[in-house]
Amino acid sequence: MATGAELDDCRRVAEEAARLGGRELLRRFGDHGRVDYKTTPTDLVSEADRASETRIVELLRARRPGDGILAEEGSDHVGDSGLRWVLDPLDGTVNYVSGIPFWCVSVACEQQTRHGWRPVVGVVHDPVHDETFCGVRGGGAVLNGTPLTRRAGIPLGEVVLAAGYAYDVDHRRVQAAVVTDLAADVRGVRMLGSTALALAWIAAGRCDAYVEDRTFRWDWAAGQVIAVEAGVAVEVSGSRVLAAPPELIDGLRPRVAALG
Repeated sequence: MATGAELDDCRRVAEEAARLGGRELLRRFGDHGRVDYKTTPTDLVSEADRASETRIVELLRARRPGDGILAEEGSDHVGDSGLRWVLDPLDGTVNYVSGIPFWCVSVACEQQTRHGWRPVVGVVHDPVHDETFCGVRGGGAVLNGTPLTRRAGIPLGEVVLAAGYAYDVDHRRVQAAVVTDLAADVRGVRMLGSTALALAWIAAGRCDAYVEDRTFRWDWAAGQVIAVEAGVAVEVSGSRVLAAPPELIDGLRPRVAALG
């Protein structure tokens, strides 16, 4: 198991890496270069994504050469330390290329256990607003150094629900039906466009719950640590992420069962 000192070092490295990637993205915001499609015309990757990932991976390989890397744009590396970095160099690419200032860099560190990889450090950095959300397993969560704690005792009728849609356009009909059902019982629904930043916002109390499926590990690994350390319940089932106050998650689970 990683020691407290090692986790603290990983936190510092994660913050440095996320800010480095963020500076690269901010420099290119509004002039992002070529945009390509991956799985569908709604699944974008830009030159800015790749440039951010390159800078982050270079730093991680220099600072933590024994650790593994799992990166959205393919800069993977097999390590031997029992720790692995999971990164999304630009979460919210559609927002980014559209000029919408809701996107982030997500950097998580995972520890290998007998049950698989477990995120233990998470950093979500929003360069536009100069906000850095950070969580360490068992060590709490902070926003720019200020501790984060979720709002307690919130009833479903006061929940602001954040949700996301898949790149698969046909599957969006399933997602829309689930969100429509929930919309009748919550205060509001917001489609934000970044899983990592949505989870960080829940930790900060700006939203209260989140649901999305067809996600990947780099979408939620860092945000999960931050949200959990702020007192939010986060469940990952297959590709589905459900985050909510602990007192509400049992009631929400069956209502999102069609997703996964």
